[in-house]
Amino acid sequence: MEMLIKARKMSIRCLCRLVLQALPKIFAFSPSLLKTFQRDEHVHPPLIEAAIVGSELPVEIIMDIFSLLEIPDLVRAGSVCSSWHAAYTSVRSLGMYRSPRTPCLLYTSESDADNVVCLYSLAEKRVYKLTLPEPPIRNRYLIGSTYGWLVTAAEMSELDMVNPITGEQFSLPSVTTIEQVKPIYDDNGAIQKYEFSECYGAEEVSTPSVYDLDKLRDYLYVKAFVFFESSSGSCIVVLIHNPSNQLSFAKTGDRSWTWLPPSAFYRDCDYMDGLLYAVTDMGGIDVFDLTGPTVSRKVIIDRSKGFPYEQLYLLLLPCGDLLQVWREQDVAVRAAEDEGAPEHDPPEFFMETRKIMMYKVDMNEKELVEVYGLQDYALFLGLSSSFLQIADGNPQLENRVYLTDDDQGFTLRKSYRRDVCVFNLENNKIEEIVSPRLWSSWPAPIWIKPSLSKVSSGNK
Repeated sequence: MEMLIKARKMSIRCLCRLVLQALPKIFAFSPSLLKTFQRDEHVHPPLIEAAIVGSELPVEIIMDIFSLLEIPDLVRAGSVCSSWHAAYTSVRSLGMYRSPRTPCLLYTSESDADNVVCLYSLAEKRVYKLTLPEPPIRNRYLIGSTYGWLVTAAEMSELDMVNPITGEQFSLPSVTTIEQVKPIYDDNGAIQKYEFSECYGAEEVSTPSVYDLDKLRDYLYVKAFVFFESSSGSCIVVLIHNPSNQLSFAKTGDRSWTWLPPSAFYRDCDYMDGLLYAVTDMGGIDVFDLTGPTVSRKVIIDRSKGFPYEQLYLLLLPCGDLLQVWREQDVAVRAAEDEGAPEHDPPEFFMETRKIMMYKVDMNEKELVEVYGLQDYALFLGLSSSFLQIADGNPQLENRVYLTDDDQGFTLRKSYRRDVCVFNLENNKIEEIVSPRLWSSWPAPIWIKPSLSKVSSGNK
């Protein structure tokens, strides 16, 4: 029996290569999802003979093959013929497509329409273009991503979740349900402006500010996270927001945000089994138990550093340990003539990563233990939730940190050069992801792991 299982796995790997060779250039059988993928170059040669052979395989074997493909290849394979499309649909509907996917850099290009995003695939070194639902992505603020889902703030400062692969989108609870935000209505009962209170804990520390509907997002949102409950299929969205980088969350079906006072100054979060872990700008770590009728908070580490200088990140490792990461940045200068501009133009100032430090959290001793490498993993940091990706023999992923700029900068930095790069932990040097750079600076580029998962908003 064991030999049969090994033989079947080997056959599946061989057939995977056959499938990849059979992907046609023309999507003759493509439904709406298939039409979203538009490759810029390097189309697989269509081998019709391979497609004919594949169509004669048992559907169970085809589904096993498809569950191992990267998402772009899976979508293209589903367009080859009716039997392959049926296998593709079954893989999606039965939830078989769960194995880790190579991350992609999501960004916009000034040469594309305002509702188009680009995906640069690390696995294929190719660019795909996707058309997202309204409102246009270039009019939104991109404030977070987890498991392939984006959290965006539209022009009314309201939040949406959108899956760029499937096009699924739904609204999150209204911004007016965040503790520090109150609507101001006009004579017709429509929201005219927002009142934003600079409150910390139970005390009002200053006179509330009043913002136009499209301006509140400049000051309110810092970062967003989407965490999935594997047991129930529901999700929880966590916001780091101003004033003072406080926390609020909403679960599937909630109509309002729940505020987590009295702590503040958070930089990053991770979540598992009802426990929300959050790191502060001084390296402190708090854990919130969100499983009960009331939320409880426990301090794991009060603080671990003297100055809030570095960007900090927090993630749960596969073994269950917590990893705290410090990212040291400094101001760099690029002369205008370096970009081909006239010599009299002013130089460009931007942030550049100079150092990465990693620490395992010792829960018992309440201290950090420095870690000096990632071995067979790559680490992805930025506006997205922090995550690890196994290298699986890929040398471009081994012992590297893939970075995007997690300082939105909002309207003040829309035209600034972004800190998007690869940090090599072996020699502490910066590497380019691709040259020349493909992305525009707005919205800020972000790393995502493409997903076909569906989420119900739960709202009735």
